[in-house]
Amino acid sequence: MNIILFGPPGAGKGTQSKYLVNKLNAFQISTGDLLREEIIKNSDIGKSIVNDMKDGKFINDNIVNKLIENLVYDSEKKNNLIFDGYPRSLSQAKNLDLLLKNSNQNIDLILFLNVDKETILKRLEKRKIIENRSDDDTDTIIRRYDAYMKTTQPV
Repeated sequence: MNIILFGPPGAGKGTQSKYLVNKLNAFQISTGDLLREEIIKNSDIGKSIVNDMKDGKFINDNIVNKLIENLVYDSEKKNNLIFDGYPRSLSQAKNLDLLLKNSNQNIDLILFLNVDKETILKRLEKRKIIENRSDDDTDTIIRRYDAYMKTTQPV
């Protein structure tokens, strides 16, 4: 079963996807985690995205799509994926549709976590303290939320 979790930053996609991963013995695909790993590894991708991540900007679709492609085509993960924060744009949605079609898979369930902006601000301010994430300062949170509402909600 392939599932997509939609919701603004801080809505609980990561928390819920971890629950689903354990419950369904599935594999989580978190674009945020993938991108942060690239930064930690100091890879070419990580070097090219570090400032955009800190500023709360969406990362170029081509970069994100390439990171996702390998995971979708992984035969061990086939039809057992939880997409956490992907797709975030119409371009990414079209890419995912193509990847799934080419790998003989589909999406079985889409969940939207609807959380208001005030609640998200409170959650992410706590998460910044607990997880020490640089992309969880108030200005970045607001930019990420606004970018989500503009770019992702139409998906």
